[in-house]
Amino acid sequence: MNSSELWATAADPELAVTTSGAVPPADVTRAVRAIGLILRRHRLDTAVRVRVTAPTSAEEPTLVQANIRLRGAPTRIQVSGPRGFAVTFAAERLDRQIARLTMKQSRELPDPARPPLARITEPRPIIRRKRCTLLTGTPTEAIAVMDAMDYDAYLFIDAETGEDAVVSWADQLGVRLARQRTGTPPTVPTLRPLTANSLPLLVHSEPAPMLTEDAAADLLCRDGLPYLFFTEAVSGRGRLLYRRYDGDLTIVVPAGRREFH
Repeated sequence: MNSSELWATAADPELAVTTSGAVPPADVTRAVRAIGLILRRHRLDTAVRVRVTAPTSAEEPTLVQANIRLRGAPTRIQVSGPRGFAVTFAAERLDRQIARLTMKQSRELPDPARPPLARITEPRPIIRRKRCTLLTGTPTEAIAVMDAMDYDAYLFIDAETGEDAVVSWADQLGVRLARQRTGTPPTVPTLRPLTANSLPLLVHSEPAPMLTEDAAADLLCRDGLPYLFFTEAVSGRGRLLYRRYDGDLTIVVPAGRREFH
Protein backbone atom coordinates (compact mmCIF):
# COMPACT_ATOMS: atom_id res chain seq x y z
CA MET A 1 0.00 0.00 0.00
CA ASN A 2 1.39 3.40 -0.93
CA SER A 3 0.93 6.66 0.93
CA SER A 4 -2.01 7.74 -1.23
CA GLU A 5 -3.98 4.76 0.10
CA LEU A 6 -3.45 5.55 3.78
CA TRP A 7 -6.55 7.29 5.06
CA ALA A 8 -7.16 9.26 8.26
CA THR A 9 -10.75 9.52 9.51
CA ALA A 10 -12.50 12.22 11.53
CA ALA A 11 -13.90 11.13 14.89
CA ASP A 12 -17.61 11.81 14.24
CA PRO A 13 -19.09 8.51 12.91
CA GLU A 14 -21.94 10.33 11.16
CA LEU A 15 -19.60 12.68 9.29
CA ALA A 16 -16.39 10.87 8.46
CA VAL A 17 -13.64 12.74 6.64
CA THR A 18 -10.84 10.73 5.05
CA THR A 19 -7.71 12.33 3.68
CA SER A 20 -5.03 11.37 1.19
CA GLY A 21 -1.77 13.26 0.93
CA ALA A 22 -0.77 16.41 2.77
CA VAL A 23 -4.24 17.73 3.62
CA PRO A 24 -4.05 20.55 6.22
CA PRO A 25 -5.93 19.77 9.45
CA ALA A 26 -7.83 23.04 8.95
CA ASP A 27 -9.43 21.58 5.81
CA VAL A 28 -10.76 18.62 7.81
CA THR A 29 -12.19 20.96 10.45
CA ARG A 30 -13.67 23.17 7.74
CA ALA A 31 -15.33 20.16 6.08
CA VAL A 32 -16.91 18.93 9.32
CA ARG A 33 -18.28 22.36 10.20
CA ALA A 34 -19.51 23.36 6.74
CA ILE A 35 -21.14 20.06 5.82
CA GLY A 36 -22.61 19.64 9.29
CA LEU A 37 -24.25 23.04 8.86
CA ILE A 38 -25.68 21.99 5.49
CA LEU A 39 -27.22 18.83 6.96
CA ARG A 40 -28.87 20.86 9.73
CA ARG A 41 -30.16 23.43 7.24
CA HIS A 42 -31.81 20.71 5.16
CA ARG A 43 -32.90 18.79 8.29
CA LEU A 44 -31.16 15.65 7.15
CA ASP A 45 -30.24 12.88 9.56
CA THR A 46 -27.90 10.84 7.40
CA ALA A 47 -24.30 9.71 7.43
CA VAL A 48 -21.85 11.60 5.23
CA ARG A 49 -18.53 10.35 3.91
CA VAL A 50 -16.13 13.04 2.73
CA ARG A 51 -12.80 12.38 1.02
CA VAL A 52 -10.19 15.10 0.58
CA THR A 53 -7.25 14.34 -1.70
CA ALA A 54 -4.28 16.68 -1.74
CA PRO A 55 -2.24 16.95 -4.94
CA THR A 56 1.40 15.94 -5.16
CA SER A 57 2.19 19.29 -6.79
CA ALA A 58 1.28 22.73 -5.50
CA GLU A 59 0.07 23.69 -9.00
CA GLU A 60 -2.56 20.93 -9.03
CA PRO A 61 -6.01 21.25 -7.40
CA THR A 62 -7.28 19.57 -4.24
CA LEU A 63 -10.10 17.09 -4.91
CA VAL A 64 -13.09 16.75 -2.57
CA GLN A 65 -15.84 14.14 -2.78
CA ALA A 66 -18.88 13.82 -0.49
CA ASN A 67 -21.32 10.88 -0.42
CA ILE A 68 -24.70 10.83 1.33
CA ARG A 69 -28.07 9.12 0.98
CA LEU A 70 -30.96 11.37 0.00
CA ARG A 71 -34.46 9.90 0.19
CA GLY A 72 -32.83 6.50 0.53
CA ALA A 73 -30.84 6.83 -2.70
CA PRO A 74 -27.08 7.40 -2.95
CA THR A 75 -26.06 10.94 -3.88
CA ARG A 76 -22.56 12.27 -4.48
CA ILE A 77 -20.71 15.45 -5.37
CA GLN A 78 -17.14 15.86 -6.53
CA VAL A 79 -15.30 19.13 -7.11
CA SER A 80 -11.74 20.40 -7.28
CA GLY A 81 -10.20 23.70 -6.27
CA PRO A 82 -7.16 25.40 -4.76
CA ARG A 83 -5.97 24.36 -1.32
CA GLY A 84 -8.01 26.16 1.32
CA PHE A 85 -10.93 26.70 -1.06
CA ALA A 86 -11.77 23.23 -2.40
CA VAL A 87 -13.61 22.17 0.77
CA THR A 88 -15.70 25.35 0.69
CA PHE A 89 -16.50 24.76 -2.99
CA ALA A 90 -17.54 21.18 -2.18
CA ALA A 91 -19.82 22.26 0.68
CA GLU A 92 -21.51 24.82 -1.56
CA ARG A 93 -21.98 22.24 -4.31
CA LEU A 94 -23.45 19.70 -1.88
CA ASP A 95 -25.86 22.36 -0.60
CA ARG A 96 -27.03 23.10 -4.16
CA GLN A 97 -27.22 19.40 -5.05
CA ILE A 98 -29.45 18.57 -2.08
CA ALA A 99 -31.73 21.54 -2.77
CA ARG A 100 -31.92 20.82 -6.49
CA LEU A 101 -32.68 17.11 -6.16
CA THR A 102 -35.20 17.72 -3.38
CA MET A 103 -37.05 20.34 -5.42
CA LYS A 104 -36.46 18.53 -8.76
CA GLN A 105 -34.81 21.61 -10.19
CA SER A 106 -32.74 21.76 -13.37
CA ARG A 107 -29.00 21.26 -13.49
CA GLU A 108 -27.04 24.26 -14.71
CA LEU A 109 -25.35 23.56 -18.04
CA PRO A 110 -22.55 24.18 -18.72
CA ASP A 111 -21.45 23.66 -15.12
CA PRO A 112 -19.13 26.50 -14.05
CA ALA A 113 -17.81 24.50 -11.11
CA ARG A 114 -16.75 21.56 -13.27
CA PRO A 115 -14.44 22.67 -16.08
CA PRO A 116 -14.00 19.96 -18.72
CA LEU A 117 -10.96 17.72 -18.38
CA ALA A 118 -10.40 17.76 -22.14
CA ARG A 119 -6.81 18.47 -23.11
CA ILE A 120 -4.25 17.01 -25.46
CA THR A 121 -1.44 15.30 -23.55
CA GLU A 122 1.26 12.72 -23.91
CA PRO A 123 -0.04 9.17 -23.34
CA ARG A 124 -1.06 8.71 -19.71
CA PRO A 125 -1.47 5.39 -17.87
CA ILE A 126 -4.68 3.71 -16.77
CA ILE A 127 -4.03 3.63 -13.04
CA ARG A 128 -7.44 2.47 -11.79
CA ARG A 129 -9.93 -0.14 -12.96
CA LYS A 130 -13.46 0.15 -11.57
CA ARG A 131 -15.32 -3.13 -12.09
CA CYS A 132 -19.03 -2.34 -11.69
CA THR A 133 -22.32 -4.19 -11.88
CA LEU A 134 -24.11 -2.05 -14.46
CA LEU A 135 -27.63 -0.71 -14.22
CA THR A 136 -29.92 -2.30 -16.81
CA GLY A 137 -32.49 0.33 -17.67
CA THR A 138 -33.63 3.17 -19.87
CA PRO A 139 -31.64 6.30 -20.71
CA THR A 140 -34.01 8.17 -18.35
CA GLU A 141 -32.96 5.96 -15.44
CA ALA A 142 -29.29 6.25 -16.37
CA ILE A 143 -29.54 10.05 -16.58
CA ALA A 144 -31.11 10.16 -13.10
CA VAL A 145 -28.20 8.17 -11.65
CA MET A 146 -25.63 10.30 -13.49
CA ASP A 147 -27.27 13.45 -12.15
CA ALA A 148 -27.57 12.29 -8.53
CA MET A 149 -24.01 10.96 -8.44
CA ASP A 150 -22.51 14.08 -10.07
CA TYR A 151 -20.94 12.09 -12.89
CA ASP A 152 -20.02 13.59 -16.26
CA ALA A 153 -20.73 10.27 -18.01
CA TYR A 154 -22.34 7.01 -16.89
CA LEU A 155 -21.97 3.46 -18.26
CA PHE A 156 -25.08 1.23 -18.21
CA ILE A 157 -26.87 -1.52 -20.15
CA ASP A 158 -29.57 -0.15 -22.45
CA ALA A 159 -32.68 -2.22 -21.69
CA GLU A 160 -34.16 -1.77 -25.16
CA THR A 161 -31.18 -3.05 -27.15
CA GLY A 162 -29.24 -5.04 -24.56
CA GLU A 163 -26.11 -3.09 -25.53
CA ASP A 164 -23.65 -1.41 -23.22
CA ALA A 165 -24.24 2.32 -23.48
CA VAL A 166 -23.21 5.68 -22.05
CA VAL A 167 -25.11 8.85 -21.23
CA SER A 168 -23.18 12.09 -20.76
CA TRP A 169 -23.78 15.81 -20.37
CA ALA A 170 -23.52 17.70 -23.65
CA ASP A 171 -23.14 21.24 -22.26
CA GLN A 172 -26.10 23.45 -23.16
CA LEU A 173 -27.16 21.04 -25.92
CA GLY A 174 -28.72 18.47 -23.60
CA VAL A 175 -27.75 14.87 -22.87
CA ARG A 176 -25.89 12.54 -25.23
CA LEU A 177 -26.61 8.81 -25.59
CA ALA A 178 -24.11 6.44 -27.22
CA ARG A 179 -24.68 2.70 -27.60
CA GLN A 180 -22.31 0.04 -28.88
CA ARG A 181 -24.03 -0.48 -32.25
CA THR A 182 -27.47 1.16 -32.38
CA GLY A 183 -27.51 4.77 -33.56
CA THR A 184 -31.27 5.35 -33.72
CA PRO A 185 -33.31 7.12 -31.00
CA PRO A 186 -35.01 4.99 -28.32
CA THR A 187 -38.51 3.88 -29.27
CA VAL A 188 -39.79 4.78 -25.79
CA PRO A 189 -39.81 8.56 -25.17
CA THR A 190 -37.03 9.63 -22.82
CA LEU A 191 -38.15 11.99 -20.07
CA ARG A 192 -35.46 14.12 -18.46
CA PRO A 193 -36.95 15.91 -15.42
CA LEU A 194 -33.50 16.70 -14.00
CA THR A 195 -31.77 18.07 -17.08
CA ALA A 196 -31.64 21.77 -17.80
CA ASN A 197 -34.92 22.89 -19.33
CA SER A 198 -35.67 19.31 -20.49
CA LEU A 199 -33.19 19.71 -23.35
CA PRO A 200 -33.20 17.01 -26.04
CA LEU A 201 -31.52 13.63 -25.96
CA LEU A 202 -28.81 13.57 -28.62
CA VAL A 203 -28.17 10.08 -29.99
CA HIS A 204 -24.70 9.31 -31.32
CA SER A 205 -25.29 7.77 -34.74
CA GLU A 206 -21.96 5.96 -35.15
CA PRO A 207 -21.13 2.65 -33.45
CA ALA A 208 -18.65 2.72 -30.59
CA PRO A 209 -15.11 2.11 -31.85
CA MET A 210 -13.60 -1.36 -31.35
CA LEU A 211 -10.34 -0.83 -29.47
CA THR A 212 -7.93 -2.36 -27.01
CA GLU A 213 -7.59 -0.51 -23.72
CA ASP A 214 -4.09 0.70 -24.62
CA ALA A 215 -5.31 2.00 -27.99
CA ALA A 216 -8.24 3.74 -26.29
CA ALA A 217 -5.90 5.46 -23.81
CA ASP A 218 -3.66 6.65 -26.65
CA LEU A 219 -6.68 7.98 -28.58
CA LEU A 220 -8.12 9.82 -25.57
CA CYS A 221 -4.82 11.56 -24.84
CA ARG A 222 -3.98 12.30 -28.48
CA ASP A 223 -7.40 13.84 -29.23
CA GLY A 224 -7.75 15.64 -25.89
CA LEU A 225 -10.98 13.85 -24.89
CA PRO A 226 -12.42 14.03 -21.35
CA TYR A 227 -13.76 10.47 -21.72
CA LEU A 228 -14.07 7.74 -24.35
CA PHE A 229 -16.76 5.06 -24.72
CA PHE A 230 -15.61 2.07 -26.76
CA THR A 231 -16.11 -1.65 -27.26
CA GLU A 232 -13.18 -3.64 -25.92
CA ALA A 233 -11.83 -5.82 -28.72
CA VAL A 234 -11.41 -9.07 -26.75
CA SER A 235 -14.47 -9.18 -24.50
CA GLY A 236 -16.90 -7.37 -26.78
CA ARG A 237 -18.14 -5.34 -23.79
CA GLY A 238 -18.38 -1.58 -23.51
CA ARG A 239 -15.80 0.37 -21.56
CA LEU A 240 -15.83 3.94 -20.23
CA LEU A 241 -12.36 5.50 -20.06
CA TYR A 242 -12.02 8.92 -18.49
CA ARG A 243 -9.40 11.38 -17.36
CA ARG A 244 -8.87 11.96 -13.67
CA TYR A 245 -8.18 15.35 -12.13
CA ASP A 246 -4.50 14.43 -11.82
CA GLY A 247 -4.36 13.73 -15.57
CA ASP A 248 -4.05 9.95 -15.32
CA LEU A 249 -6.83 7.63 -16.49
CA THR A 250 -9.54 5.45 -14.93
CA ILE A 251 -11.51 2.81 -16.78
CA VAL A 252 -14.97 1.51 -15.87
CA VAL A 253 -15.37 -2.19 -16.70
CA PRO A 254 -18.66 -4.15 -16.58
CA ALA A 255 -18.70 -6.97 -14.06
CA GLY A 256 -19.62 -10.40 -15.34
CA ARG A 257 -19.92 -11.73 -18.87
CA ARG A 258 -22.60 -11.15 -21.47
CA GLU A 259 -22.97 -12.29 -25.07
CA PHE A 260 -24.08 -9.85 -27.77
CA HIS A 261 -27.80 -9.88 -28.54
